[in-house]
Amino acid sequence: MSDVYVIGVSCTAFAKRPDASFKDLSREAYEAALADAGLDDGALIESSWFGNCGMDKLGQPNIRGQVCFTPLVREGRFPERIPMINVEGGCATASMAFNGAWKDVLSGQSQMALAIGVEKTFVQDDPALTQAIFAGGIDQLDPQEWHDYYRRAGELSGKPFEPGAGGGTVFMDTYAMQAAYHMKRWGTTARQIATGASKNHAMGARNPLAQYRFEVSPDEVLADRLISAPLTRSMCAPIGDGAAAALLVSASMLAGLPARVRERAVRVRASTLSGGKYRSLDEPGLSRIAARKAYAQAGLSPADIDVAEVHDATSFCEIYQSEMLGFCEDGEGGAFVGEGHSAIDGRLPVNLSGGLVSKGHPVGATGLSMIHELTTQLRREAGDRQAPRADIGLAENGGGVIGFDEAACSVIILQAPTRGSLLPGV
Repeated sequence: MSDVYVIGVSCTAFAKRPDASFKDLSREAYEAALADAGLDDGALIESSWFGNCGMDKLGQPNIRGQVCFTPLVREGRFPERIPMINVEGGCATASMAFNGAWKDVLSGQSQMALAIGVEKTFVQDDPALTQAIFAGGIDQLDPQEWHDYYRRAGELSGKPFEPGAGGGTVFMDTYAMQAAYHMKRWGTTARQIATGASKNHAMGARNPLAQYRFEVSPDEVLADRLISAPLTRSMCAPIGDGAAAALLVSASMLAGLPARVRERAVRVRASTLSGGKYRSLDEPGLSRIAARKAYAQAGLSPADIDVAEVHDATSFCEIYQSEMLGFCEDGEGGAFVGEGHSAIDGRLPVNLSGGLVSKGHPVGATGLSMIHELTTQLRREAGDRQAPRADIGLAENGGGVIGFDEAACSVIILQAPTRGSLLPGV
């Protein structure tokens, strides 16, 4: 198989952006990815993957990518007649778009492919519509199944299932039950979760694209408004809008591109997906499966990872995913985060973008925003949030829920540009 490289990435500012349309956000992310790759236009793109979750609730049920890119095609900014594949996988949507573009290039079907994720989850003056967008990430055909499952799990975790009692989505309640069970089984503390949240807000304060750009101490995190015990507002990702994109190319195409492009190209070492199921509380989650597949595909181990972006829809998730990804042993995630091992000066920096809790979480764009951050880190272009060592980066992104699993999980591993060489694969 040929190597695949990321030559251009972009991420819009994540925020509540009621005046920015889906077409506006698509254009912003696409044009920025072209500029990052040093391309004047998209003439070399041969296939494209468009990720979105909620556009059907806002008036466009089908052909979402084609509709958003119609102005760009008309203006000659995006090539005519190439396929645009629409994908949806809950919060893992953008990572699925990346995986599709990667496979297009890996197979030789395309020499250059675009992956883009675009989302609007903030609906001004209509919070019910925002809730409806998120509700698509859980079974709406047989809801009694998950109601019964969570009720039984609430008895085991010591936290009754009371959906929406704190004003959040049902997903916050499922994370809270998992956190409560982890605390009961392993002795994880609310302060450890708060320490992780504080760390990520501090990193978000350094990220000009983050939705929340302020620091919060662990004490302030613990004192914040309760969403679903033990989770406070500062531990939960906000509602917002945004887009992110990546341009992927084959090694043969990269060899013919200018030196300024080749010297910033990031190699894709692995891109894997796994699917969720109803599991017991003490059974490992699907991210462990996706991670093991990714490590095998890349010929690497957890010890080789220098920097990571993980799906912290709540700050408990960073603790849990640190275990699932093999950064620490099961039950040690609380100490791993609480003792600073995932901080910028720690053993393995995690979520230097600010994570979802600070950077924001426009669901259909989140996975590619992680690729943007890792690519920035691996190029050593992250400024005052730059990881001290950044040769291998990992992104974990989960979407939707089936019980306590995400419905889908992606793990992507990237490798930094080779120093002192402009040749692909050297």
